[in-house]
Amino acid sequence: MRFVSTRGRAPAVRLSEAINAGLAPDGGLYVPQSLPRLAPRDFPNPATLAETAAQLLTPFFADDALASQLPEICAESFVFDAPLRKLATPDDHVLELFHGPTAAFKDFGARFLAACMRRIPPESSQPLTILVATSGDTGAAVGSAFAGIDSFRVVILYPDGRVSPRQAHQLGCFGDNVSALRVAGSFDDCQRLVKQAFADAQLRARVPLSSANSISLGRLLPQMAYYAHVALKHWRAQHVLLNFVVPTGNLGNAFACMLARACGLPIGRIALATNANPTLHEFFAGADYTPRDSIATLANAMDVGAPSNFERLRWLYPDATQLRREFALDAIGDAAITATLRSRHATHGELFCPHTATAIRTLEALRQEGADGAWAAVATAHPAKFDSVIEPLIDAPITVPPALAELLARPTRAEPLAADYTALRGYLTKA
Repeated sequence: MRFVSTRGRAPAVRLSEAINAGLAPDGGLYVPQSLPRLAPRDFPNPATLAETAAQLLTPFFADDALASQLPEICAESFVFDAPLRKLATPDDHVLELFHGPTAAFKDFGARFLAACMRRIPPESSQPLTILVATSGDTGAAVGSAFAGIDSFRVVILYPDGRVSPRQAHQLGCFGDNVSALRVAGSFDDCQRLVKQAFADAQLRARVPLSSANSISLGRLLPQMAYYAHVALKHWRAQHVLLNFVVPTGNLGNAFACMLARACGLPIGRIALATNANPTLHEFFAGADYTPRDSIATLANAMDVGAPSNFERLRWLYPDATQLRREFALDAIGDAAITATLRSRHATHGELFCPHTATAIRTLEALRQEGADGAWAAVATAHPAKFDSVIEPLIDAPITVPPALAELLARPTRAEPLAADYTALRGYLTKA
C-alpha cells in the first residue's frame, strides 16, 4: 500500500517512509491511497487484541519492509488490555484505554510507533529526534516508549501550567534520552513550533527529525485496533453494532474510530465530545472551519484550537454537509464536567477523568434525545492523573495504579522555553 498527503502535492510513499517522515513534504498528513475493505469473517475468533491488530493492519503494511514483522510488532505493543465495562445505566459501557504504563490511551500508539521505528534502518548516524507536542498525555506515552533507546532522542513540548501536576511530573521523569520543555504558551503554540521545525529544511539537514504526535501514521493506525477488537467481540456476542462516544481535541483517536468503521468493521454511530474550545463545535454547527487560540479547561488534553487531524477528517469526508450529518458532536464546559464527575460518583460509584466525563455527559444527552442501542464512552485516561481536580469533588482519595505510582516516584525535570521558534531551534541544534 502507498500513502499520500492530504494536500496532494507530495509523492506517494510506503508506510515506513511515511512513519519516518511524520509530515509529508508539502506539509500535509499522510493517509492511505485507498482503504481496504474488511469484514468480521476476516478476523480470527477468538483473538487477542494483538492478533486483531495484526489482521487489521496487514493491508496497510502490504509491500512494506516491516510487513513480515507486523505480528511481532503487535505482540510487543498490545501487551495490556482495553476492556469494555458495563456502566450502571442499561446498554451503556465504558471502553477503558488507560491500562498502559502511563495510564492513558496514548500508550497503545506510542509503543507501536516505537516498535516500528526501532526496526526501520536509520538514515543517519545521528540519533533520530522524536519531536512531540503534548497537551498532557502524549508526551509521557512517547517518553515511556522510547526511553533508554540510544538511537532516538525525544524532545517533549508542553504548555507550562496547562497540564495537571501529575501529568507534568510524568513528562519530566524519564531523563536520559528524553527531555521535557515547558513552553510559555498554549498547546497550540507547542504544536505550531513542532510544525515549524518540520518545515525547516536547514534544521532537518542538521538534525534528523520525526514526529510522534497523532499526525504520525505510526500512532494513528494502531489506535484503530482497540475499536475493531471490542466492536468485533460485541458484534459476535450481541449481533448488534456498538456505538461510540469519543472525547477529542486533536481528532486523532476519533479519526482512528472513523477509519476503522470506514474499513468495514462493525461499528455503529460515532459521536464526538469536546470541551469548551469551540473550533469543532462551531464547524459541526454549520460555520466555516476557523482555528483559534485554545482556552484552558479541566479537560486539558483536549485544549486544542487548531486540530491537526481535521485535514484527515476532510480527506475522509470531503463533503462538509455529509460530514456534519454523519457525526453528532457535543461541547461540554467545565461546569458540566464537574457536575458529571460528582453526580456519577455519588449516584453510581463511577469514577472518570475529566476527558472521559465529557463523553459520559454526551452519552447522557444522546439518551435524553432518544438514542437507542449499545453505546461505549471512551475512557482516555485514568482518573488518578487528575487527583487535584477530582478528589475535592468526591471528597475521597483516588487509588493510584502501580505503573503510574512508579513514574510519580521518580525525580522530574523540565526546562523552560519561550513560545518562540528561534528558541526551539537553538535547543535542537545545541550539542
